[in-house]
This record gives sequence, structure tokens and C-alpha cells, in this order.
Amino acid sequence: MAERDALLVTSRVSVPDTELEENFIRASGPGGQNVNKVATAVQLRFRAAASSVLTDPVKERLLRLAGSRATKDGDILIEASRYRTQERNREDARQRLVDLIREALIPPPPPRKKTRPSRGAVERRLKEKKGRADVKKMRGRIGD
Repeated sequence: MAERDALLVTSRVSVPDTELEENFIRASGPGGQNVNKVATAVQLRFRAAASSVLTDPVKERLLRLAGSRATKDGDILIEASRYRTQERNREDARQRLVDLIREALIPPPPPRKKTRPSRGAVERRLKEKKGRADVKKMRGRIGD
């Protein structure tokens, strides 16, 4: 497979491979003898704080979304050991990073503006409440 020069996030955003660092490590868990010999798990490090393609607000959202995967230096560390082959784990880690960046690219909704109900709306609500109360009052026993 040909070596890529960028990780495509959206049609407008792509992360250059110079901002990514991959290390292959031994995976834990099942795998028989193979798990002790072959480094199939991947650690993908993205230098988010130093990224040239992301704006500052996107970087802040990305680091907040990353949670414990973010380091103090502003790097995002994704470990993938779901599959038994290096290539599939590599694709899995890259896809998880792409999903995280796509989520961070969505701007937050504007804050809600507080509004007061109109006088007519308040009066209609109170009239409806009184009507319901009257209906419920009529359901009781009939006294002498």
C-alpha cells in the first residue's frame, strides 16, 4: 500500500503525517504465542496543540473531547489493539482520530437567550389550571 502524506478528516481539513507519530507495541490479551512476538498494537500520537491545520477553538474542543487520551503537552494518544494485524490496528487508530477531530470541528450551539412568557400566555396557563382543578373537584363524592 502506498504511503499517505496526509490524514483526510473532511474535504477542507487534512492532517499532515508530520503531525502524527506511530509506535507499534505488543498488544495485551489473547493471541497465543503470536502476542508475545509481534508488535501489532499501535500508539498514534497527534500533536494537537502544535497543529497547523486546526484553529485554536477547535484545538480546545478536541483536547476537551479527548479527555484522558490528551496529555499535558497537548498531544492526543490513541491506542488500538482491537485487531490481530498491525495494518488494521493502524487504520482503526487513524479512524478514531478522524472521528474525534470531526466531532471537535462542529461548533457549539449559541447560548440560549432567556425569555419571559407574555402576559396573555400566563393568563391562559392559569385559566387552564383553574379549569383542570374544577374538573377534578367535581369528581369527588356528592355531599348532602
